[in-house]
Amino acid sequence: MLSAIDKSIIRKLQEDIPLTPRPYKSMAEEIGITEEELLSKVEELQNNGALRRIGGILNHREAGFEANAMVVWMISEDNVQKLGEIMASFKEVTHCYERPISGKWPYNIFTMVHGQNKKQCETIIKKISDTIKICDYKILYSTKELKKSSMKYFE
Repeated sequence: MLSAIDKSIIRKLQEDIPLTPRPYKSMAEEIGITEEELLSKVEELQNNGALRRIGGILNHREAGFEANAMVVWMISEDNVQKLGEIMASFKEVTHCYERPISGKWPYNIFTMVHGQNKKQCETIIKKISDTIKICDYKILYSTKELKKSSMKYFE
């Protein structure tokens, strides 16, 4: 069972992260505990499986990244792990997933690349392609953002 303080921490972690040098200290103060207590409780929640991860959502358009491209790659099964790690290491890649091949869709690695414009995305994608020596890919540009939110618990 989660305690009232556990639920308060989870609610707080679902909000925007304060833009301060010590965001967890600010969160802790709002909850009424110390930063050390908050961090200890977060570790405890992770260890007991109640909290899997803490992630941030960047509004990339507001940050100056007008283009984002989902790049789908055909990678041989024996190279998925190695090449996936290389692709994920590019700072411009925010997501890198392996997906099962399905029917007429032979692509099994998906990377999301963000850039200030399409040309910059394509330059990054070419650099990734040259690095991993794979040229069998397709670029799918986003045309509209339909949703950018996470699940909320204990509201």
